Amino acid sequence: MYDAVIFDLDGTLIDTEAVALRTGRDAFAGFGIVPQDSLFHDLIGKDGPTTEAILRDRFPRIDIAELRLRWYERFEAATAAELPLKPGALDLLGRIRQPKAICTSTGRQGAHRKLRLAGIAAAFRHVVTLDDVTAAKPDPEPYLLTAGLLGAAPGRCLVFEDSETGAAAARAAGCVVVQVPDLLPTAGEHADHVAESLLEGARLAGLIA
Repeated sequence: MYDAVIFDLDGTLIDTEAVALRTGRDAFAGFGIVPQDSLFHDLIGKDGPTTEAILRDRFPRIDIAELRLRWYERFEAATAAELPLKPGALDLLGRIRQPKAICTSTGRQGAHRKLRLAGIAAAFRHVVTLDDVTAAKPDPEPYLLTAGLLGAAPGRCLVFEDSETGAAAARAAGCVVVQVPDLLPTAGEHADHVAESLLEGARLAGLIA
């Protein structure tokens, strides 16, 4: 049914969004700020430059570069200590026979670090990151590039995503989209299948029995 399978990384295969929220709160606390949950929700699935633009717009009076540095240092320390996979991720990766790739809005260095720490780097034929594209998700370019590297037509690629931003990018590229929401619920506007877990999504899409 599919010639290739493509995964988003953060919030889809690895459980980093909750860590980012916790360490982000710690970073803001150093500036005497207690942000609303809605701020962190607005950042889910966004690339670095877009995240920085949102923060500068919301907090014009603080040093955003220093805030991001503090957040980065806390996040790196937390993920170095523990970087758990999402439920069913390892099982699913082991059952897929098609070529697999990562398509993430994280930069190249960060993406490969996370894959290495999570112990799943060897599972993927290609890793497409923010550094590999000129337009980030929700633009379809990242998924079109990933499908091309895999030698597969986008319509023959099954994509796993957690965020609306990522699902919109995959849908715009013409891929079949399974959305497994992480911190935020979804109405499934950009998804062919919405599931509570990776394994459930794979079954709904006919990838596994």
